[in-house]
Amino acid sequence: MHHPFTPVATVPVDPARARVHEEGWQSWSPSGSYALGEKPYRPTNDNWGTVCYRPGVTVPEDAFQGEGLLALDPGDGTPVRLWAATDPLTEVPSIRLVVTDGVAEVGADGPVKEWTGATVQSVLGDWADSLRLAAPRPAPTVWCSWYEYFTAVTEDDIHENLRAMDTLDLPVDVVQIDDGYQKALGDWLTLSGRFRSREGIADAIRARGRRAGIWTAPFLVDPASDLAAEHPEWLVRTADGDFTHAGRNWGHDLRVLDTTHPEAAAYLTEVFRTLRAEGYDYFKVDFLYAGALQGVRHDAESDALTAYRSGIRLIRDAIGEDAYLLGCGAPLLASIGLFDAMRVSPDTAPHRRPEADDYSQPGQDPAEFTGVGRQWQHGRLWINDPDCLMARPAVETRERWAAHVEATGGLMASSDRLLSLDQWGVETTRRLLSGGAR
Repeated sequence: MHHPFTPVATVPVDPARARVHEEGWQSWSPSGSYALGEKPYRPTNDNWGTVCYRPGVTVPEDAFQGEGLLALDPGDGTPVRLWAATDPLTEVPSIRLVVTDGVAEVGADGPVKEWTGATVQSVLGDWADSLRLAAPRPAPTVWCSWYEYFTAVTEDDIHENLRAMDTLDLPVDVVQIDDGYQKALGDWLTLSGRFRSREGIADAIRARGRRAGIWTAPFLVDPASDLAAEHPEWLVRTADGDFTHAGRNWGHDLRVLDTTHPEAAAYLTEVFRTLRAEGYDYFKVDFLYAGALQGVRHDAESDALTAYRSGIRLIRDAIGEDAYLLGCGAPLLASIGLFDAMRVSPDTAPHRRPEADDYSQPGQDPAEFTGVGRQWQHGRLWINDPDCLMARPAVETRERWAAHVEATGGLMASSDRLLSLDQWGVETTRRLLSGGAR
């Protein structure tokens, strides 16, 4: 799959002032700008390498590497230079930069085109503008269950927060149920014991004048799910016949749904048509990197990126053009033109620092670093999702996190138990959901 690197440019740099922008593979891959002396963020273990970075790609110790995009500000007053994938929808080359004796050597393992500009963010924006995409639709405002309840969310929690939105007069368009309503990854239409009726809760949300939203991880399959037991032929495999490994999470080794298998595709279509018919019209689709993993698929002609894009199109066809589609954990360049909004950073968290200082892991610092580095995508490729506002008193540095979310001007989503908010929390949540400084 990986071709050798061929040289594309040699650029003199000012070692003290030059900066390099690395674009990561997917939503959670660290992306942003570094001084030449800084060490870019890299996976701190193999599992996070699979789940949060570009799988199967290792970067030499003293190199910078962007996946499909890499920019260099030489720091000597000459223009910023950007190397970009020629056709990002079909091929996303790795672009590598090594500095030796004040000279940057740039190479790529696939076709790239060079752009020049005044600043790193402006030249990235120019490249995005050249794709001539339609302007993205504005995002609705959202309340999401995840950052308060995580997988333990219950139907009663949703009802409590629905009532609180009215009591606190919060302008929430969409009430989005996150991970925890389903029995298992893959068994999307079977409820966990914490929910009584998906259709019933959607009706309750809509009866209060709000829209119903729901989370799925459509390409992931839990080995303990009914789907994995009943349809092993629907799963992507390695060349030697094992199941393709999509990393480990929720205490499980995860597998990948093969959306090129006609029956698996029909099942996925049924899942999303059913949710749409039940009244859900906002869909957060997560862990999408899995759909672009290498492997043996039913359609042997389909490479991983083609399979990924056809899987997303199948979801879009099932939910309809009017439904709102938010991607997360998605291979970014391969997602161009498919989504209304896109998570552009790792998860935030009630804490500032990520685990093991790996900037692909949940934390406000990594979400801010990569969110700032990808601000150029907002309004050009999609509406940027900086991840949820958390304004309750228990959240560390909540003022700083709220300021970051507000500054992005992107998708605004609250993820608190609303009754736990103090006066600052209520006022901040109301202001950001009302469009505050935008």
